[in-house]
Amino acid sequence: MKTLQDILYRCRITGVSGSTDLPVGGITSDSRKTSPDQVFVAIKGTKTDGHNYINEVISKGVKAIVCEQLPDQKESGVTYIQVKDSTETLAIMAGNFYDNPSAELNLIGITGTNGKTTTATLLFQLFSQAGFKTGLISTVRNMVNSRELPSTHTTPGPLELNDLIRQMVLEGCEYCFMEVSSHAVVQKRIAGLTFKGGVFTNLTHDHLDYHLTFDAYLKAKKSFFDSLSDHAFAITNIDDKNGFVMVQNTRAIIKTMAVKKQADFKCRILENHFDGLQLNINGRDVWCRLVGNFNAYNLLSIYATSLMLGMSEEDSLTGLSKLIPVDGRFEYMKSPLGITGIVDYAHTPDALLNVITTINAIREGNGRLFTVVGAGGNRDKTKRPLMASIAAENSSITILTADNPRDENPDDILDEMISGITPDRKKSTLIISNRKQAIRTACTMAESGDIILVAGKGHETYQEIKGVKHHFDDREELKEALGITDNQ
Repeated sequence: MKTLQDILYRCRITGVSGSTDLPVGGITSDSRKTSPDQVFVAIKGTKTDGHNYINEVISKGVKAIVCEQLPDQKESGVTYIQVKDSTETLAIMAGNFYDNPSAELNLIGITGTNGKTTTATLLFQLFSQAGFKTGLISTVRNMVNSRELPSTHTTPGPLELNDLIRQMVLEGCEYCFMEVSSHAVVQKRIAGLTFKGGVFTNLTHDHLDYHLTFDAYLKAKKSFFDSLSDHAFAITNIDDKNGFVMVQNTRAIIKTMAVKKQADFKCRILENHFDGLQLNINGRDVWCRLVGNFNAYNLLSIYATSLMLGMSEEDSLTGLSKLIPVDGRFEYMKSPLGITGIVDYAHTPDALLNVITTINAIREGNGRLFTVVGAGGNRDKTKRPLMASIAAENSSITILTADNPRDENPDDILDEMISGITPDRKKSTLIISNRKQAIRTACTMAESGDIILVAGKGHETYQEIKGVKHHFDDREELKEALGITDNQ
């Protein structure tokens, strides 16, 4: 069993009271889940302060406390470790407790506003199909080779994260592809991890409910690249205006990718259809099953990452042609009446515009586009009118509806969305708060050759209302409303 001294390696300690030669059976920052053999780390959260529970955990037998502020009265027989930053310390301690598993495989972090899940998941697909034992940490699912584990956050907390990576190492994984959210960076969930590489997809309007300003959001993403070592690589999308900003202070080996500019990894879109993309990547043609210009960037970042990890160009291109779309990302279906249904996770203005632009570039003849979209409650309110405006300006018919209202009134969210629609587009906009009814209305109005986009929730199988998650799957609802059966 490790001692307290063992797991404090590399932590920034400002004071010690008591012995550090204590056996440690675990680490926790949750006062409700403490046991006598654990170290309790007191963290100042947004809602509660762990320092207020120090005496409570000591009464449960805990003998080691890590905190930023020492209590006025210290209990005898208890060791107090004072640190500058409890949140960062928890992450470093978690790595030490699990023997720093991230250093034992090739850990790749993918960050950006859009494309993280697709890029990470398809890298997992690519390397798994190539015969490598591989792990995945994503919004949709976590994978240890073929074993799936539940995913509750885009990036898990540091204890769960290091435990998961340790499982990957024990099961022989050589690679792990991981989404890195801006929340995880700011909350220092990834502190102490050893990354082999980082990928920047793009940066657009999102999460301002948390970061408050776009500059703070940008700095959160950038600090991930700032933390990479000189043994790592950083792949950045320089078609994005912040592409070079992301890597301007990194010590990592910088590689650029682009569709519109000259770069280390260059892609041209030759053909774009509902059944796939014909691309030219660094002078080589490849057909892929994914659809849309935005997926050209995702595929290019996958190609670039695979080559930086030592895969041959031939194996990478062959693998790209076999990749299948990620759940809830431009998933499309065809009804017996010739209506096309598409479900996509697009929940930011940029992602929604990308998906709608792709559909409009591909759709043929006089077919109309119906867009069913909402906006999440308790999240960035500034994007609500923007998303409604994008949908209304670029769709034949727009139906505004509820997404995950969470603790907000769905009608209040819809009112904020409606404010973004110009008077001339209100005639082609419907407001139907009930999401099931909104999808059914679109399907009832649509005719052969029309396309229905249901955006915002993608892979999610629930709708969160007043703290309760009710089963709701856009794909199921759309299939049922279009009369599509599983054997079609």
